[in-house]
Amino acid sequence: MRFVSYNIQYGKGRDGRFDLERIARAVDGADVIAMQEVERFYKRSGLADQPAELARLLPAYHWVFGPGLDLDAGVAGGDERLIHRRRQFGNLLLSRTPILSARNHLLPKFGTLTQFSLQRAALEGVVATPSGVIRVYSIHLTHLSDDTRQPQVERILDIHARAPIEGGAWCGEHDEGWTEGQPPPVMPREAILMGDFNLTPDSPLYARLAGPWSPAYGRMNGLEGFVDAWVAGGRRESEGITCPDVHGGKRIDYCFVSSRIAARVRRAWIDERADGSDHHPIWTEIDL
Repeated sequence: MRFVSYNIQYGKGRDGRFDLERIARAVDGADVIAMQEVERFYKRSGLADQPAELARLLPAYHWVFGPGLDLDAGVAGGDERLIHRRRQFGNLLLSRTPILSARNHLLPKFGTLTQFSLQRAALEGVVATPSGVIRVYSIHLTHLSDDTRQPQVERILDIHARAPIEGGAWCGEHDEGWTEGQPPPVMPREAILMGDFNLTPDSPLYARLAGPWSPAYGRMNGLEGFVDAWVAGGRRESEGITCPDVHGGKRIDYCFVSSRIAARVRRAWIDERADGSDHHPIWTEIDL
């Protein structure tokens, strides 16, 4: 299966043009797509409902949207009616196979006095694959600093650890009016984290996710932790650029996979030709 993560910068390309069609073309063909910086009813993007528009452009995909920022954008209509709208900014998941259940996790936010700090989120989808089900996340961490990202990383690791213990969207038994005759939704142990983490491989938070570094033994991935799929696919940690115009041109977008499926990663690549955003899509191919 092919997985791709793309921070789409609300459809604004490096040329300053808003164009969701080129965003859709860049990811079409993937089996699972994680997008960040997807918005609804912003003036800058023409008051577009971008999740719905991207779903229209990618009609073969199941999808779910998870906002971090969620504000009133209602306007008065005719006959004293209200046109209900929410101005939202967040993450999108799309999958060729069903997204069996979903949760949107709001991440810790640092309240700043002058710097711009907005609510971030991690969108979780339990996705069906040919070899079973897996949890997939579309994640966007704060741009401010490692100090403000640190509690967000800890929250994500806690979500991951607690998920199989908490179980699926519902557990136990109830009448068919609640269950519609279906068994309880599953909550698999293994997961894939995709998104814009706003950190570089030399960050201590990268080590928190992918394991500590030993001068003698290299990166020490934990049995219950994650592996950078870029490295599992044969690349070096220090190579690759997903955001050419920020951080001096660095890899800040990732796909981290549960350690137990790291051996199934076949290859990873960055689509440097995609110009629909200030980021490039990062692709991972995994045998699932």
